[in-house]
Amino acid sequence: MSATVSLHPSIDNGVKPGRDDFTGGTLQCHCSKDPVRVRIQAQTSFNHACGCTKCWKPKGALFSVVAVVPKDKLSVTEHGEKLQVVDPKATIQRHACRDCGVHLYGRIENTEHPLYGFDFIHTELSSETGWSAPQFAAFVSSIIESGADPANMSEVRSRLKALGLEPYDCLSPPLMDAISTHVAKKSGVLKS
Repeated sequence: MSATVSLHPSIDNGVKPGRDDFTGGTLQCHCSKDPVRVRIQAQTSFNHACGCTKCWKPKGALFSVVAVVPKDKLSVTEHGEKLQVVDPKATIQRHACRDCGVHLYGRIENTEHPLYGFDFIHTELSSETGWSAPQFAAFVSSIIESGADPANMSEVRSRLKALGLEPYDCLSPPLMDAISTHVAKKSGVLKS
C-alpha cells in the first residue's frame, strides 16, 4: 500500500489545517437537481478519519472523515423532505439523501448518551474551506469489515501516522476521557 491508495480524498494529499476564525458553511448532497442543503453555524470539533461500517464514505475510500458540531448550530435549509434515517436502531441517527445516498448529518436522540447534543457531519460536503483539520483516526480495524485486506493494516496505520493521524481502534484518548467522565458523573462515581 502506498501514499497513492485512497484513505479518503480530503486527506490523501495531506491534512489541510483549519482556521481559528472559521464560523461554518453549507453542506450539500451529491444530487445535481434539488440537492439537500444543511447550514452549519460553527467550527467543527473532534474531526477524524473513521473506519466504522456505519459512516458514509466516498466511493473507493477506506475511511470517512467526520466531525461534530453542536446540534443547535445545524439546520436543514433546502430539500429536507429528501432526508431519511439510514438505520433507525443505530445510536447515531444518520440522515441521508434518499436519492444520492449521501449522509448529511448524524444525530444522537438519546439524552443520556455522552455525545448527546452533537451532530456528526462530513465537511467534505462543503465548498467552504477552513473547517477544523482531522486530528486522529478511529475504528481503524473496522475497515476490514468493509472489505479492506487485513494484510495491509500495518501499511494503513503507517500512512495514517505519516499524515499526522494517530490510529486508534476506538476514539482518541481525550474523547474517550470525555465519554468516561460523563458516564462517571451520571453514575455518581465522580462528583461534578
